[in-house]
Amino acid sequence: WIAAGTSYANNNLAMIPFYTFYSMFGFQRVADFIWAAGDSRAKGFLMGATAGRTTLNGEGLQHEDGHGLLMAATHPTCLAYDPTYSYELAVIVQNGLERMYEKGEDIFYYITLMNENYTHPEMPNDVEEGIIRGAYLFSKAKKSAKKRVQLMGSGTIFREVLAAAEMLKSDFDIDSDIWSIPGINQLHRDGVEAERYNLTHPEKKPKDPYLTEIMSGHEAPVEISTDHI
Repeated sequence: WIAAGTSYANNNLAMIPFYTFYSMFGFQRVADFIWAAGDSRAKGFLMGATAGRTTLNGEGLQHEDGHGLLMAATHPTCLAYDPTYSYELAVIVQNGLERMYEKGEDIFYYITLMNENYTHPEMPNDVEEGIIRGAYLFSKAKKSAKKRVQLMGSGTIFREVLAAAEMLKSDFDIDSDIWSIPGINQLHRDGVEAERYNLTHPEKKPKDPYLTEIMSGHEAPVEISTDHI
């Protein structure tokens, strides 16, 4: 993967490597190689198959990946995502191709893949930017809702978020704004950058993090569910 990911520089031939590893065994077993890839300015996609802690327990704790995204967050040139649906995956890969091979950015991607069969809906309108930046409103509660909560989730657990919304509505008459947050790492980095900018530019208008912007007008208790630390 490193050889193919650095071919653009070493061989003047850009290649697009996809390395699919078994859940947590990527960052756990070959983490030093992943650091070497970043140091070598490698480009490409690391695909963490059967990710999460709830879908593959048959062979014990060694197959429970709850920390892959956390380890990915330590890599400055790694963009990590935990998508649920195929359209999210497609948008992320397309964005990666554009940034790495059209714009020439020295980054690589870590994307989780799931181990369950489930229905994939059509992509909602105007969610591409939200997917890339880390969060978007998947479905909105009715304006007439008297009681509402903000439910957020990603990856395998997002489907449990949808089930929770149904239970809240049927059992307690509570409506939910449901947010898909496939890029928790990106939301964190964006928040850190906004905080840093505001600290170093006290004379300028403060920047709001992306999550603050999109949640304006959604004042209600927020519950985030994830399979990851």
